Amino acid sequence: MSELKRIAALTMVRNDDFFLRKWVEYYGCELGRENLYIYYDGEDQSVADFCRGTNVFLHSKIGQQVVAAEKARLRFLSEKAAELFAKGYDLVIGVDADEYIVVDPKLGIGLREFLSQQSIGVCLSPLGLDFGQKLGEEGDLSIDETFLSQRHYAQIGTRYTKPSIIAKPCRWGSGFHRVKGHNFHIARDLYLLHFGYADSKILEGRLGDADRVAQGWKKHIYKRSRTIKYATEKKARDFDRWTRLARICQTWCRPPYALNKPAMFELRIVVKIPDRFKDVI
Repeated sequence: MSELKRIAALTMVRNDDFFLRKWVEYYGCELGRENLYIYYDGEDQSVADFCRGTNVFLHSKIGQQVVAAEKARLRFLSEKAAELFAKGYDLVIGVDADEYIVVDPKLGIGLREFLSQQSIGVCLSPLGLDFGQKLGEEGDLSIDETFLSQRHYAQIGTRYTKPSIIAKPCRWGSGFHRVKGHNFHIARDLYLLHFGYADSKILEGRLGDADRVAQGWKKHIYKRSRTIKYATEKKARDFDRWTRLARICQTWCRPPYALNKPAMFELRIVVKIPDRFKDVI
């Protein structure tokens, strides 16, 4: 059995306590709360009680427009990741508060054990699953139940096949979508679950968030909210078959404008999540 690696997870948040609570709960269980690093974007933010036991920092607000703000945010987080490697961590996970990296339950092991078994040169990517809400079948997302007992449909999304796990200091691109100067490698049986647009009520709240609107996020939120439409209207495909095909496709297909990002011919494939995942998160 491989020796367990020392793994940190970091994120930056603003006005996102709903997902951050689940983030702390999930990664705290998988990696240990003492290995979580949370940076609040803005000294006007209040640190939530559920962050107790983690490493929390208030950072001056990165208040530029969305494109510039994202570049600055990921430059900052890349620097913080480098500091964590200097402290002796073997791996650093960088994700947003609404993103959760999970191991397929069929393996019967947790995230730390899975990653400790992987040979990672620079970075490793889970396969991205962008969750929607199937209107008429799924209600409001509750923090008191597991997310995967409430949400069952996701689009296989290249945007969320991210090099979120790094093994040495490097520079993430905006949104963790690439590592500059390096290729990406997609792990088998590892998934990044994105829930940011998986609830119509939460989405309405984001559209009413003055900070997000001021930074220019409104158009982006409208565009990404189509995941709810896809989950509601598209036929759900077999999970195991289509995630296997997607992993092959995203490994070999690249957009001409970014050869270190995955592509999938603009296919919009919705899959139904197997019951074996329902207690994972």
